[in-house]
Amino acid sequence: MSLRWRIALTITAVSCAVAAVLGVLVHNVVTRQVVGEMRKEVRDELDYALSAYEYGTTMPEHAALDPAELPQRLRELVADGQRGTVVGERGGEAVIWSAAPADGKALATWLPYGATRSRLETIDTAILGSSLLAAGLVTLAGFFLAARISRRLSATAAVARRITDGDLDARVGMRPRRGLRGRDKGGRDEVQDVAIALDTMADALQRRLESEKRFTADVAHELRTPLTGMVAAAGLLPEGRPKEMINDRLQALRGLTEDLLEISRLDAGAEKAELSEHRLGTLVEHAVRGTGLEAEVEVVRDVTVRTDRRRLDRILANLIVNSHKHGRPPVTLTVDGPVIEVCDQGGGYPRELVEEGPQRFRTGDPGRGRGHGLGLTIVMGQAGVLGIGVEFGTAKDGGARTVLRLPSD
Repeated sequence: MSLRWRIALTITAVSCAVAAVLGVLVHNVVTRQVVGEMRKEVRDELDYALSAYEYGTTMPEHAALDPAELPQRLRELVADGQRGTVVGERGGEAVIWSAAPADGKALATWLPYGATRSRLETIDTAILGSSLLAAGLVTLAGFFLAARISRRLSATAAVARRITDGDLDARVGMRPRRGLRGRDKGGRDEVQDVAIALDTMADALQRRLESEKRFTADVAHELRTPLTGMVAAAGLLPEGRPKEMINDRLQALRGLTEDLLEISRLDAGAEKAELSEHRLGTLVEHAVRGTGLEAEVEVVRDVTVRTDRRRLDRILANLIVNSHKHGRPPVTLTVDGPVIEVCDQGGGYPRELVEEGPQRFRTGDPGRGRGHGLGLTIVMGQAGVLGIGVEFGTAKDGGARTVLRLPSD
């Protein structure tokens, strides 16, 4: 159930409960007042009748000794020497009785009670109608308030989702309302506080990410120049094991620098896809051959896709290299329509990678000696340029499984 309905139902329940309690209280007060007046009137009538009986004068019209319809409860009270007043019937009509002992008999008086009962019923109907009207108005007001709060929270949540999806320019756009002396107008607004906090967080996050992007780009560019000189200098060394070791490390450093440059371009949004039509099965086979690594290709259903061949090669090459580096052969690539599945027989992706996605300079290898964690980051960046969906998971036999979903026309 949505927050809007929960708030509305809560306000409705509370308003109905309050209306019911107030209705019962008003009913009891009015009933006691009206019935009390009738009891006083019938007691006055009984006092007059007792005086008339004592002095032998004519008794009131609504008075009699031991009337046959006198309620049994009053007879018992009179027999005990007490007075009493009860509501009963006489001749099929509602009356209020009052009786007192008189020479061992029950002297009783009565007054019509039907009009009073109708009056009470009319008052109860008015109370019920007023309660329902008040509850309805409060419910409508509550629903309107809940809908307004829900819309504002939904807008804030939508902005949060856009930021999560990478739109760092998304903002709710709320600003605190200030008075002449800097005080908030209209009291505290918690929903506005949440929206402002989200915008503030997004601003800080954007500044931090922009700083990290600039740092990555600057580091990559600064490394390129001395690296070129180091490669040239290494070429002057005499042949032998030391030269091979230096060249191996320089190649690793060159690969890291190129990866950092590629990531900086992806972060800056400078990469543009050059789309053309290709048979997907042929592209996958070409990418496997280009890596020089062993991998099996199975084409279940081949299709023609519109994509950038070079970028798709880069994605597949990184996945194949990652499978050989962190997993175990055989590595298999399955093409089923616009979907490519890459699997290996290793220990699978770490749980953090599956849940949070690839992180730079973080790998599944505890020693971090077999990679710098940029390969899968580049996969995600190039896939974003091509509009390819990427899913990381675990294969049925426990190995790492990556699914690429290419856009289809």
